[in-house]
Amino acid sequence: MPRSKTHVERHAVDRVGWLRAAVLGANDGIVSTASLIVGVAAAGTGRTEILIAGAAGLIAGAMSMAAGEYVSVSSQSDAEKADLKREKRELAESPEFEKQELTQIYIDRGLEAGLARQVADQLMEKDALRAHARDELGITESTTPRPIQAAITSALTFAVGAALPLLVVPVAPRASLELAVAIASLASLALLGLLGARAGKASGTKSVLRIVFWGAVAMAVTAMVGSLFGAVV
Repeated sequence: MPRSKTHVERHAVDRVGWLRAAVLGANDGIVSTASLIVGVAAAGTGRTEILIAGAAGLIAGAMSMAAGEYVSVSSQSDAEKADLKREKRELAESPEFEKQELTQIYIDRGLEAGLARQVADQLMEKDALRAHARDELGITESTTPRPIQAAITSALTFAVGAALPLLVVPVAPRASLELAVAIASLASLALLGLLGARAGKASGTKSVLRIVFWGAVAMAVTAMVGSLFGAVV
């Protein structure tokens, strides 16, 4: 008789935490730094000044992303912990009501009343808090907020994304610097959209078009603003 093998499935939702932070960080790094470089270059400044502005944008942006992600994800984590604490108290004070509540959730999902009650009984006997966290509050291990992971991921991916347009500045001719940075950045955004879509098992075309379109809009607006200020100077 052949030995049975455990079938393990890997789902995109298991990566949703770090994937969101990574895509957001890299996208912000490319778009914000490229836009800054294009805007400063359009104002007629020299290559050295453009490099300094871009490097400052990279450092400031990475730190801002890390702080912002840590604060926002920590707030989400605090809210979930408060919900779990309240649910734990309710389970201790009125377990029967909580069991009826869980039973009704399963009935609403399509189970017959008797079977729903049996499922609620067995799950609460094994781990009542976990059952309510998952099925009542929607809190699971795969969606648990991780502030430090999100902060580090966002900072690193922002820095990597910001470095891509910044590396074009020293090598591109000054006369076509804005165009070179824009093309390199849009290509980087397209690659990022494709990689993010594949990691999340989503449509690559839709993701690429979306990220490239908004990146182009951001760079066009900052280039226009830079040109206006350059004309005034």
